Formats: sequence, C-alpha cells, structure tokens
Amino acid sequence: MRLKNKKEEASVSFREETMQRRGRYVLVFFFLLSALCVMAILNLYIGSVSISAGDLLRVLLLREETDGYYAIIWKIRFPRMLMAGMLGGALSVSGFLLQTFFHNPIAGPYVLGISSGAKMAVALTMVLYLRHFSSVSSCTLVAAAFAGSLISVGFILLFSRKTRNMASLLVAGIMMGYICSAVTDFVVTFAEDADIVNLHGWSLGSFSGMNWNHVKVCVWIVGISVGFVFCMSKPISAYQLGETYARSVGVNIPLFRIFLILMSSILSACVTAFAGAVSFVGIAVPHLMKRGLETEKPLIVIPAAFLGGALFCMACDLIARTVFSPMELSISTVTSILGAPVVIAMMLGRIHRSGSGG
Repeated sequence: MRLKNKKEEASVSFREETMQRRGRYVLVFFFLLSALCVMAILNLYIGSVSISAGDLLRVLLLREETDGYYAIIWKIRFPRMLMAGMLGGALSVSGFLLQTFFHNPIAGPYVLGISSGAKMAVALTMVLYLRHFSSVSSCTLVAAAFAGSLISVGFILLFSRKTRNMASLLVAGIMMGYICSAVTDFVVTFAEDADIVNLHGWSLGSFSGMNWNHVKVCVWIVGISVGFVFCMSKPISAYQLGETYARSVGVNIPLFRIFLILMSSILSACVTAFAGAVSFVGIAVPHLMKRGLETEKPLIVIPAAFLGGALFCMACDLIARTVFSPMELSISTVTSILGAPVVIAMMLGRIHRSGSGG
C-alpha cells in the first residue's frame, strides 16, 4: 500500500513538473512572438524620415501612396526589417549547431573565424566580378560565402585532430578570423572604386540596401536550412548526450557531423553574403534561450533560437540606424555592445560553477 502511494506521489510530481515546464515554454514563446511583432512595427515606424501612425497604417493596409511614404516603407524599411529578422535567426541557429558540434557554449561562427572566412571570400568575389560585370547576383555571393566558411571550418577541423583542448581550438579559430579579416581589409583598401561603393559598409556589417530580391533568396535558403535542422532535432538531441549514446540509437556519427558543419556553414554564409560579419549573435542568443527555457532540447531550442536571433538583430538594427541618425552605425558595433556582456556573464558563470564544484 505504501509503495502504491509513493508511485502515485511520484506520478503527480512528474505531471506537475511537466505542466510547469510546458507553461514556461508557452510563456517564453509568447514573449518572443509578442516582442517580435512590436519590434517589426517599430522598425517600420521609426526612421530618419518621420511617418505618422495613420500614414503607416494607410500605406501598409491600403497600399496608398502618401508623400513618398509608400516607397520608404515597402521598398526600404520592410525588406530591411525582414532580412534583419531572417538573418538574425539564421545566425542564432548556426551558433547553436556549432555549440552542439564542439560541445562548447563559446563556439560560434564569429569566434571560430567562420564568418571571417565567408567575408573574405565574398569580398574577393565582389571585386573580381565587378571588374568585368556591372553587378553580382545574390546566389553567387552566398556560394562564395559558403566556400569561404568551409575553408575556415576545414582549418578548424584539421586543428581539432591535433589537439582536444577546446581553449586551443578557440584560439586557432580567432587567429584564423584575424588572418581572413586582414586579407579582407587589404582587398577593400585597394578596391576603392565607383562600382563598389557599398563594399566598405558591407565589410563592417550592415542590413542597409536590402530589397525584395534579397528577401526571396533568403527565404528559400534560410527557410529550407532551418526546416531541415528542425527535422533533425531527434538525432541532435541524441548527439548532445554524447557520441557513444548517439551511435547506440542508430545515429551515423561521421555523416551527422558533416550535416552539422554544412548546415551551420550555409546559415552563417547566407548572413555574411548579405550583411557582412555580424558578431556575438550566434553565441549570446542560444545561451539566453537555453537559460530562459531551462532546457537544451533541440525541438524547443531551435525555434526559440531563431525567434530570439530575429528579435535581437531587428532591435540592434533599429538602434544602429536611429541613435545617431542620419549617420548609421555598423550592425556589429551594436551586437557587440549588447552581446559581449552576455558572453562574459556566461563565462564567469561557468568559472563560478567549476570553482564551486572543485
């Protein structure tokens, strides 16, 4: 009888814990979606050109042309807002995949030099193309960024075979990033030409100049990639518990590791091709989502990381283009100011926990 009561108490406790956990998930996602809607409206409403709420609603709902506001909202602010959201979400998911791959929360596209490698490849492609053609397509830039990111990843993987020390691996990634950035700066310095006026701004990181063609390309690349990653939530969850466990439940480890690298490279390459290098989003946002949700389950964290990354980059872009308007800050400047403290706090928390454990 006593054993039966204990089982019933354990069952009740488990149900209560499950309900609390689901309640937290609902609360976090409700906050993210609500904040995302508010941020989208603010991005459309606020800018160097003042637009009243009434004019904004007329342009959005009725598509009325009012004092040139239609072009400002539909051709400049709307595609820029969508691109900031999609690319921010892509960068956050890319960071989550790299953290899963290296089993380290500090791993990210920017820290490991992946973004810098993609940035270097895009800069070289833009310079070579614009010498012979009047423009370069979005798909070409994404392909170049993907190739550059794979070069950086290849270097990191080769180095990882020589050492298992994660600190050394991160230092190698940072050094790779410096090398790629130096090559990019060299290219930009000697490429000051009327055909590549935007290269300087792009090299610093910016969501300016986005249009609906960029949105279409980004929707396909990011949408398919993130959807594929989400469908692989179960093997990612198994991999988080260790390669031995993942192998025991049927995960093909070599193939799965290639999948993680390819998906993270495609997502970070897409961001770099359109907006340049954007720092700290891939590290800070997944960490905040895990802390907020109190779980690392990919099925929950992946969509939360995408929404969180979208919200974070939309907020940073709004700050970048309005604080010192009409002058615009680079997006990496703002993401570094807001994201770096999160990373520092995360590292201090890990040091404190390891010290307490010792």
